[in-house]
Amino acid sequence: MKITFIGATHEVTGSCYYLEGAGKKFLVDCGMEQGPDYYENAQIPVNLRDIDFVLLTHAHIDHSGNLPAIYAQGFQGPVYATDATCDLCDIMLRDSAHIQMFEAEWRNRKGRRSGKPEFVPAYTMEDAMGVLKNFVGCEYGKIIPLSEGIQVRFVDAGHLMGSASIEIWIEEDGKKEKIVFSGDIGNTDQPLIKDPVYLEEADYVVMESTYGDRSHGERPDYVTALADVIQKTFDRGGNVVIPSFAVGRTQEMLYFIRQIKAEHLVQGHDNFPVYVDSPLANEATSIFLEHDWDCYDEEAMELIQQGVNPIGFPGLKVSITSDDSRNINVDEECKVIISASGMCDAGRIKHHLKHNLWNWKSTILFVGYQAVGTLGRNLVEGATRVKIFGEDIQVNAQICVLPGISGHADQEGLMRWAGSFQKKPKMVFVTHGEDKVTESFAQKLTDELGYQTMAPYSGTIYNLVDNVCEYRAAGIPKKKEETVRKSGGSAVFQKLLGLGQRLLMVIRKNEGGANKDLEKFAREVQSLCDKWDR
Repeated sequence: MKITFIGATHEVTGSCYYLEGAGKKFLVDCGMEQGPDYYENAQIPVNLRDIDFVLLTHAHIDHSGNLPAIYAQGFQGPVYATDATCDLCDIMLRDSAHIQMFEAEWRNRKGRRSGKPEFVPAYTMEDAMGVLKNFVGCEYGKIIPLSEGIQVRFVDAGHLMGSASIEIWIEEDGKKEKIVFSGDIGNTDQPLIKDPVYLEEADYVVMESTYGDRSHGERPDYVTALADVIQKTFDRGGNVVIPSFAVGRTQEMLYFIRQIKAEHLVQGHDNFPVYVDSPLANEATSIFLEHDWDCYDEEAMELIQQGVNPIGFPGLKVSITSDDSRNINVDEECKVIISASGMCDAGRIKHHLKHNLWNWKSTILFVGYQAVGTLGRNLVEGATRVKIFGEDIQVNAQICVLPGISGHADQEGLMRWAGSFQKKPKMVFVTHGEDKVTESFAQKLTDELGYQTMAPYSGTIYNLVDNVCEYRAAGIPKKKEETVRKSGGSAVFQKLLGLGQRLLMVIRKNEGGANKDLEKFAREVQSLCDKWDR
């Protein structure tokens, strides 16, 4: 009974964990890395055809985005997730595949002119559709037997519609252990969705630490703050442009704007238009409406019972086609534009920034986390000029941040979640946080709750029966882009590094084997090294 840490170790994105137990091999999450990538990730240490199933905490791409990739490489098993997560993944993974294929086409068009080798996308639409057929919807709160010796239960994590913490019971050779994966723990009192459920029992805990070093501060009056930004911008004659994550944050913004309109909090601009310029966001909004019964909180359900759509209102316009999107910037009427991506690193938002950043009348309003190295982070940190589509743009617009809006619990919320266990877990593994944050939050759990903790690097293997670390990996920093280019092809070189990590794990697994077998293994490795050490 072991766990191997693959992704989101000393980093915020790319969640992936490999487990063996009760004769099964499975993953918890299989996410894509987004934004800057600082450490090498170990490869999943078995043939992907041998993975029996995947458990998925929620639909965000940094937790689900590599599922089509492992399907393309042979994984054929079921993917267990909540019903709402299944529906959201249906649109998000198809959207991700579209982006992968579009990027490959664009890069190859440029590459052919310069003689570069063909760029192969991580996966195709066919791969996304293939893995989506294997999704299995699960109810919140219901214990589900997956095989002899393995049971799971999904409980609401309060982070995103359908998000879950996952309880896993594994029984092997007469020993039973309970492992809890926190998923992304939600902030309390978010609009629309319920607060996170706090668990009381676990032998081992794998928990996130995204905001493990900071507080969101006193909860602001989001509606008043947003109304104030809209009022001041419209009075200047400008647009309010909101880079927003298509799933979750966009729907929260619509929830707030519905209230602003209902209470007439913006004066002199009656019936102002609000454009949602993201096909993915528009599809996600429909899914939100379909899952009110299992995901909405009491306040949202009261509106539903009164016949009020919590995320709909007069003046709401959806933009589907590229022509629809372009026409938004032709219209000179003051408007709110909500568009993806939330960190401004891709998608239609870049077009809206190009048309509004230079205009001192407009406001760019950030309502979510901006990763280091993204265009959104650069703007928040005061960039005066940025490049968009190769064009140098002067930043004259007002750059504002609506504080406190986060789908993640802050340090206090994380500590409250961790402190809910009635008995100390044997070990708490701290993941899904920036490099130093994982370490500092793990220390905080030890200092204040007395927990045994570890902030593992990718490749670390932990024995859950004996409560011992079998292999403690070191963080291997990624080479800078220029260095990787000189190495002669990043994709192949990264694969080679990953195989090197896997070789180390295989060596560790053979500790204690027969000397005759180990000597043969050593000769084979020596021969391989002699061949390529030139």
